[in-house]
Amino acid sequence: MSDDTIRLVTIGRIVRRRRRLLTLLVVLGALVGFGTSLLLPPRYTTSASVLLPGAWAERELLTQAQIATSSVVVDRTAASLRWSGVSGIRLREQVTAEIADGNIIKISGTADTPERAQRLSDEVARQFVTFAAEILGDKTDPGAVGSPETLRKLVEQTSRRINELAETAGSGSSVESVQTRTELAKLRTTLQESMDKLDKADPSTEKAKLVVMGPAARPTGEAPPTRTQLVVAGALLSFVIGVVAHLSAARVSRRLRTEPEIATALGSVLLGTVDVPAEKAGRRAGARGPRALARRLLGLDIRWDVPTPRTSGDEASRQIRYRRVHARLRDQVPAPRRVLVVVPDGDETAVRAAGQLVAEAGTSPDGTVGDPVLRTVAVSVSQPMVPDRQDESGAVVVLSAGSWTAGELAGIAEACADARHDVVGIVLAGTVSDRPARSSRRSRKAGAPAPATAVAGPAAGGAE
Repeated sequence: MSDDTIRLVTIGRIVRRRRRLLTLLVVLGALVGFGTSLLLPPRYTTSASVLLPGAWAERELLTQAQIATSSVVVDRTAASLRWSGVSGIRLREQVTAEIADGNIIKISGTADTPERAQRLSDEVARQFVTFAAEILGDKTDPGAVGSPETLRKLVEQTSRRINELAETAGSGSSVESVQTRTELAKLRTTLQESMDKLDKADPSTEKAKLVVMGPAARPTGEAPPTRTQLVVAGALLSFVIGVVAHLSAARVSRRLRTEPEIATALGSVLLGTVDVPAEKAGRRAGARGPRALARRLLGLDIRWDVPTPRTSGDEASRQIRYRRVHARLRDQVPAPRRVLVVVPDGDETAVRAAGQLVAEAGTSPDGTVGDPVLRTVAVSVSQPMVPDRQDESGAVVVLSAGSWTAGELAGIAEACADARHDVVGIVLAGTVSDRPARSSRRSRKAGAPAPATAVAGPAAGGAE
């Protein structure tokens, strides 16, 4: 799996073989999302629009949007609302402003009730318009020197004074009076032109006052994330985490799956591959206790990272495989042909294959018939210990692919070497989907190991 490309068929296999576990994860994720929704109060959001008449550059609009959420506007809003325990700093997290099309700034307010959200948006919009008007000069002191209104009054007074001076200058019979009246007329014209230029240059005349485009609408639904969204998000996230966890575990797995890797780890040759009919989970040995029951209920006792077992042929075709392996084994060992069959402890497929191999050898309960004579021993992979050599000509290891790492198989090979057993061959066992109909009574008993010849010999302690 570590070298395979992740395909849809792989994900489909995970969903199919781990559907109970994934279903449990989805339910737990949905419950977590529901619990999160209970911890988070409901939120409602609505918006109020403010129109900025006139020609505005994009940078100016951005500035106005920042002013709408500035501390001055928000603090004034908090002071006007007078909500208990709600300060300007907290309101600043509940107010946003963005630029819409047509010189419109949309001010959004979020609160725990629809009424408060509507009131918050309206009040922020009102305070923003007021503050923006102050910045543009609409709220300046009328008597302040230099303001446009003050200048207009000064120009009007000056014009009246010029008219008075023109009247006192006479009817224009003398050269001096004519010159005086002419200069006064020029001065009046110059003042009027200056005021016209001042009016055109005044920003308050070019850009009209900001306008609130009606009250904010009262929200009818919660703002995201809603309770439904949190529940669905928790379920989907749990499902994705479950699938990714399976894929990651398969990527980092060091279990050997190919025949050359297994042969290299054990330092021997492959004698062949045999088939074992797949058993139901409830019939497997050792499926007892709370832990085994939980694994069976969640479907963890079925490996997902192996291909779907192919459909087996009849019993005769499976027996032919065992006979061929038996014949190759006979050619590998010298006479007297007594072979120790080593099976990793916990490999149920290999245990059943070893029992079938012993049955095909025709060994009798006393171990005197059969060529070669086979004796089965189970070896713990964590602390491998193989019985010392007596009259055996070698050892053959029976195991299933994808179940053991290179270090575990190397430990079994070292244990065989310490017991002076030469590993003369390897037999790989694989599961197949058995056909529902069995042809004979002998076929039903063929997959079971012979009790008289399958001698279990696990031992505690490591290889020396």
